[in-house]
Amino acid sequence: MSSPIALNLDPRALGKVAVLFGGHSAERPVSLMSGAGVLDALQSVGVDAHAFDPAGRPLQALKDEGFDRAFIALHGRGGEDGTLQGALEWLGIPYTGSGVTASGVAMDKTMTKRVWAHEGLPTPQYLALSRAELTRERIRAIPDELGLPVIVKPPHEGSSIGITKAAGYSEMQGAVELALGFDDELLFEQCIDGPELTCAVLGEGAAALALPVIEIRAEGQNYDFANKYETDTTQYLFGTLPAALEAEIRETVLRAYRLLGCRGWGRADLMLRRADMKPFLLEMNTSPGMTSHSLVPKAAQAAGIAYPQLCLWLLSQARLDRP
Repeated sequence: MSSPIALNLDPRALGKVAVLFGGHSAERPVSLMSGAGVLDALQSVGVDAHAFDPAGRPLQALKDEGFDRAFIALHGRGGEDGTLQGALEWLGIPYTGSGVTASGVAMDKTMTKRVWAHEGLPTPQYLALSRAELTRERIRAIPDELGLPVIVKPPHEGSSIGITKAAGYSEMQGAVELALGFDDELLFEQCIDGPELTCAVLGEGAAALALPVIEIRAEGQNYDFANKYETDTTQYLFGTLPAALEAEIRETVLRAYRLLGCRGWGRADLMLRRADMKPFLLEMNTSPGMTSHSLVPKAAQAAGIAYPQLCLWLLSQARLDRP
């Protein structure tokens, strides 16, 4: 299969590159794996790429040491939420992925859902409640409003950190306490019964391209942190959907991506309701994983894009928000 992106790039023209990974967030272990893969891939195709962990070095060093651009392989807070993007804007160092605003909105799952719902895109029913609102009486009432099971999430985390699928009233308090360890506002979401899907996007605006949809089949129907990164039992399947439904999902994801103002790349996670085969958007990742288990590299490979070429292309798209 021929590649859908231009790959006739001169690695030397990209200058001195910092691969930013590690950081301080709860997703640091995943970021370390992503960054190591990206660094090795870029170096293998001739890019002058260097490791840079913001947890141990000041960002000013990027400017002082003459870096020309940055590949962001950080996940979670401080790397994916617009904070780092804003710092790189001040330093004048072009970076991969979405800009400050899109990164900030997409990192907040509640705000993302509000944007999508306002624009008529399908997303599960939800409640967003602050720590102060989460009395035992209020927690007990949530299943009456959303039905059971209820998905309980800290809305500013990724990699399934702090998430619980509460199957009954008795599980709600524990789910809330777990999630409050990561966030002061929680997202409670209606559980959609059906397959879990993901769809990656490359590019920007009208030129953005949705890659093939992946159906995820995890052991016990629980795509948690362990099944994402620590086991080899999870299945990642292509071509399981009717062609018309796959086309609909890809178009929905493109619209969701554009509404948030994303650029460079991203990945939308969805659920497909078994009863009527209706897709529901869950979230948009603006700095997706690049580990050996990650979904964007799998989708890119299915589209004819090898991992090193994907990294090189993403790096070539690095830019600043400002003109």
